Amino acid sequence: MDKIILSAKGINKSFHDPVTIPILKDINFDITKGDFVSIIGKSGCGKSTLLYILSTMDTDYEGKLIIDNEAMLGLKEADLARVRNEKIGFVFQFHYLLNEFSVLRNVMLPGLKLGKYSEQEVEHRALEKLKILGINDEALKKPNQLSGGQKQRVAIARAMINDPLIIMGDEPTGNLDKKNSVIVFDIFKELAHSYQQTLLIVTHDQEFAASTDRIIEMEDGRIISDHAKVRA
Repeated sequence: MDKIILSAKGINKSFHDPVTIPILKDINFDITKGDFVSIIGKSGCGKSTLLYILSTMDTDYEGKLIIDNEAMLGLKEADLARVRNEKIGFVFQFHYLLNEFSVLRNVMLPGLKLGKYSEQEVEHRALEKLKILGINDEALKKPNQLSGGQKQRVAIARAMINDPLIIMGDEPTGNLDKKNSVIVFDIFKELAHSYQQTLLIVTHDQEFAASTDRIIEMEDGRIISDHAKVRA
């Protein structure tokens, strides 16, 4: 049986300003190791709000979030920060790379923060990740010397540095042209299928979502369909 990486059980979320507005309503699903899942839905349907809860950034919700068999609700901020750094990798619409550091150093930063490996080992691991993504030749450049597509690949390498249980993406192709969107999608697909990396991606891109292994569709704060394809 496949290992469950993340489990959402009865998650509800409301905003109170000043009236109570339900944002998420009874969200339930499991994600298992190696799943390549997309969450789709119109703007305002709650998908980004859900991602912030699943990534432990937002703790103001009802229900249960379990990551790697550990319940998240009630954990102290220091413990949540540990979970985020050890077990979750993030890829956003904008790459958030630091131009004062080299590409290599940008990828290394979460690994250095985790403190699990020596700086030399973190550097070795960072170069390995850049090699997987085909941009190890750019390692000593600054991010502002790269194209948009290259920057997003660096951001993916950074998300991979601590070998997270799950990589979460918030519109990771939203700022890219068609060609680079395809490149980023192909990278995600290879990570899932060749490296058993678990991926959960919020996207507006219907083409991107249609090619993932499983599509969770949301509408008005609810999951209206959860469809998995049989992988060839």
